[in-house]
Amino acid sequence: MARERPPGRGCGALRRCLLGAALLLGLRLLAELRSPGPGAPSRSAAPAPGPRPPGPHLQPAPGPPPRGASRRQVTYVRSGRRAPPTGDRRRTPEPSCCAPRGRPRPKGPRWHIELQPWAGPARSLDEEALRFLSYISTTQIACNRMSTFSLATDSSPAKQPWSVCLDDRFGLAQQIHNKQCRLYSLGLGGDDTRFEVDMARNGCEVHRFDPSVKSAHVLESQRLWHHRLSITWRDPHPAVAAQRSHGSARKLGSILNEFGHHKIDVLKADLESAEWKVLENLILENVLEQIGQLIFEIHLHWPGFEVSGSDSSVVRFWYSLLKELELKDFRLFHSYKDLSKPQLFLKKDLFNASSCYTLSWVNTRWK
Repeated sequence: MARERPPGRGCGALRRCLLGAALLLGLRLLAELRSPGPGAPSRSAAPAPGPRPPGPHLQPAPGPPPRGASRRQVTYVRSGRRAPPTGDRRRTPEPSCCAPRGRPRPKGPRWHIELQPWAGPARSLDEEALRFLSYISTTQIACNRMSTFSLATDSSPAKQPWSVCLDDRFGLAQQIHNKQCRLYSLGLGGDDTRFEVDMARNGCEVHRFDPSVKSAHVLESQRLWHHRLSITWRDPHPAVAAQRSHGSARKLGSILNEFGHHKIDVLKADLESAEWKVLENLILENVLEQIGQLIFEIHLHWPGFEVSGSDSSVVRFWYSLLKELELKDFRLFHSYKDLSKPQLFLKKDLFNASSCYTLSWVNTRWK
């Protein structure tokens, strides 16, 4: 009689065979993963260094770049900040007046200024305006040899707005005497060029920037140049910049690089209410350290181009810009209140203020 097989014995053997085969397959896969393949780099080997960036101002920070870093690098690089390559013949040659002088600025830009605390708890226009008007009316440093736009006469500085300080400690008089002075004049269609003409006659190399000039670069006399350029505070839009590679609007830092100028002994600006944004740009892009003396005409009858907010916040912004100058070691040595202009302060007849003042600062660290 046939012998019966125990129930379930054949199934158990089959399961053991399948488990054994799976175990052997897993061990083989594990061994293959652990062994390096041909050409696979060792874990301890450091990757070969890649090519270095073209200039120190574009070197990335050490470590892996954050997410989106490449986009930020393209977006935030300021146009015109680097000197053009010498082999690029597509650019219009610059005038021969603009030989390199000094060294370029190494610092990068800031993105906003620090607003000063409110003048008082009420944050009112009265509090802000009184602080601001007192600030621009009080000189911070004495200038014993102050000369107006005629350096050869004894014109009273109280009657003329454009004043420079010729004290020996600030070096401007010596630069003029050595014919090594450089003056930039920023304007918008002004016809009065007596200050520029007299500074050129006395030994300064003068560059006047005005979009109303008929030709791109005009040499009026041996030391007086007129350039058909206006000063802006905006970066050009990439699409517009590609279509208009020789536009008439530039930031001052871009002009300095294009002309090869790295020092300005005197910067005069009469920009008809664009002065606040231009001054902000000079602060944020560290252009101020290249300037020896500033002469700015400021306008107070309205906030100015691209300046907005309540009246009290506008005046606070103005005051904060001027305090930034003080933090950069600029000191106010002359203040001129133009009584011939309307007596308006933000479109109101308030505080006995003029709508126009001319302020002169000297860089006390200028060399």
